[in-house]
Amino acid sequence: MARPRTTPRTVEHPDLSEVTLQQVLEALADPIRRTVVCQLAEADGDKGCGTFTTPVSDSTLTHHFAVLREAGVIWQYYQGTTKLNSLRAVEMEARFPGLLHAVVAAAAAEVR
Repeated sequence: MARPRTTPRTVEHPDLSEVTLQQVLEALADPIRRTVVCQLAEADGDKGCGTFTTPVSDSTLTHHFAVLREAGVIWQYYQGTTKLNSLRAVEMEARFPGLLHAVVAAAAAEVR
């Protein structure tokens, strides 16, 4: 019989000072990951993993979230059983000024 969880689930995040520009650019090179970033940038608040509109399966989207998290682009945390996502916009702006804004603007322009 499984024992009940006594500690909250946590998600590991890199220190942004240790993330390279190469890692961030590789994470943002994928169109699905740019879609996730754009949806987070347009959101009024944090978004649950199941609330994104993408053409990929949930398991594939989980991979994309991990890549973005490991590159320092997003925060993920649990609220109850829901994993929420948010942009690390302030930290990204301090580390790579203008990059996130430029990527979101360019992605939005591609859609038009």
